[in-house]
Amino acid sequence: MKNIKDIVPFWKRSVPVRREEYEPFGLFRQEINRLFDDFYRGFDLEPFEKRLGTFTPSVDVSENDKEVKVTAELPGMDEKDIDVSLNKDSLTIKGEKKEEKEEKKKDYYRMERSYGSFSRTIPLPVEVDTDKVKAEFRKGVLTVTMPKTAKAIEETKKIPIKTE
Repeated sequence: MKNIKDIVPFWKRSVPVRREEYEPFGLFRQEINRLFDDFYRGFDLEPFEKRLGTFTPSVDVSENDKEVKVTAELPGMDEKDIDVSLNKDSLTIKGEKKEEKEEKKKDYYRMERSYGSFSRTIPLPVEVDTDKVKAEFRKGVLTVTMPKTAKAIEETKKIPIKTE
């Protein structure tokens, strides 16, 4: 007569046990790491980004029947430090932010410099007339106004909403 272990195909035959099952401190460490990762997920790391030399401006995109408008907040920057380019289907805003702070007092002198470059590419929802695009920079806010082409305006169809 055969052994029951030989007949049943799913019987555990020297299946290796995971190492973590024998290391409770390893499991504990993994669980603590997971808790910290979950806790810090979604927090803004702005102080760290400033130290790393990055700068990400806030950008708003709006659209109406005739144009697409992009507004970027670029505080402390000059228009000479900003580059705006447009291709067939996207708008790119690039720049470099340079900041210097100098403080002279009787007992000390402090000079801080920070630099950061950025590049934002915004996909355009419709075709725009590249010859009529305007960019204005006022009080740290860049506004790019892009008129839609006649074709894009014609292709826009208003859909009526019915209620029941």
